[in-house]
Amino acid sequence: MNLMHPRPRTARTAARTAARTAAPAAALAAVLLAGTACSSKADGGSTGDAADGVKSGPGVSDSTVRLGALTDLTGPYATLGKSIVQAQQMWADETNAAGGVCGRDVEIVVKDHGYDVQKAVTAYADIAPDVVALPQVIGSPVVAALLDDIERDHMLTFPQAWAASLLGMDPVQVLGTTYDLDMIAAVDFLTRTKKIAEGDTIGHVYFEGDYGANALEGSEWAAEQAGMKVVGQKIKATDTDLTAQVSALSKAGVKAVLISAGPAQTASLAGVAAARGLKVPIVTSAPGYAPQLMKTPAAGALAAMVHVVSAAPAVSSDLPGVEKMVADYNKKYPGELVDSGVLSGYNAAELMGADLKKACEGGSLTRADVVKAHRSQKNADTGLGTPQDFTLVTAPASRSTYVLKPDAEAVGGLVGVEEAHKAPGVDAYLAARG
Repeated sequence: MNLMHPRPRTARTAARTAARTAAPAAALAAVLLAGTACSSKADGGSTGDAADGVKSGPGVSDSTVRLGALTDLTGPYATLGKSIVQAQQMWADETNAAGGVCGRDVEIVVKDHGYDVQKAVTAYADIAPDVVALPQVIGSPVVAALLDDIERDHMLTFPQAWAASLLGMDPVQVLGTTYDLDMIAAVDFLTRTKKIAEGDTIGHVYFEGDYGANALEGSEWAAEQAGMKVVGQKIKATDTDLTAQVSALSKAGVKAVLISAGPAQTASLAGVAAARGLKVPIVTSAPGYAPQLMKTPAAGALAAMVHVVSAAPAVSSDLPGVEKMVADYNKKYPGELVDSGVLSGYNAAELMGADLKKACEGGSLTRADVVKAHRSQKNADTGLGTPQDFTLVTAPASRSTYVLKPDAEAVGGLVGVEEAHKAPGVDAYLAARG
């Protein structure tokens, strides 16, 4: 896969068609309006100049800026979706209390697709006329199915998905690193800390689809550079018992295991591996971990065996911006768990807000000008992690990752092990695909 050039339109269309036809079964989708007004096509705003002279378009009126979120509140990533929705609503409330964006209140229209691609396609068609941008779309298959529509509508979109196949389109911004870079960082961490060595075999358990395929691309490249080999185990999102995969990896004599799946799969992998004597280091990227896992029978194995590579710091970080966000979230949603979804969602909303403010300064809140404002941001820094460069459409916004470790006592269930840094070889890997 060439990561440094946009996919041809025919490839995007094929991916969209495949994603729609291969949509996973999910629970009945629901519609949630998280503290916002209901979407109304009549209120979407038509292209023209507002009373203040700012050019407007869909989703923008004299009094409101309406954003959309296509999330998962009833499917496999429901916990993540809830955290992101609440964090972004908190940002909207804070923004409105401070005067809004461009003198307008921010509203977020939230639609639950339950990780069902067809439901997501329908939800997008429903809200697209009424919103100016999407600060949240959960799921690589969902985004893949919507690429042509997003491009046609010039809709600035922040996926909660990190496949490199989503690079290369002006309106679509993958925040942070991509799955392949995370796995290169994972192999680098295991090598530097002498958990694996030249000649070793690494296991990689991965979801079918763009998520797993892109992650495997990174692990195989990194392993080849280090003189190792990868034994892959492809699984479905519905596979939650990894006994067979652990048996196969044990037979292959792996010295470490990478996993690019969901939290349930990471828990099963660690729990089964520990029970069967395959006590090797396990590294996952951020989507493969949730703090709720530390209240399951797999908690001991997770604490002993697992590390997480992530473009974002732990929510237990002492970064002032993170500490303030956590305190504000606890105040607004007392008793709610603060996880990585809170940080991810709030960071995306902050970045979207900066784009809207910059577009306003330029005198236009049309979709195209919001995208243009976004793509002009070279050192976007919310204080919630590392700065990001949005000017290079075909490249990841960041190349640096943190290394984190499960900790049941920490806020968000993770603590930092290594500060953000770029793994050796990342630049060469990207250049080779350019």
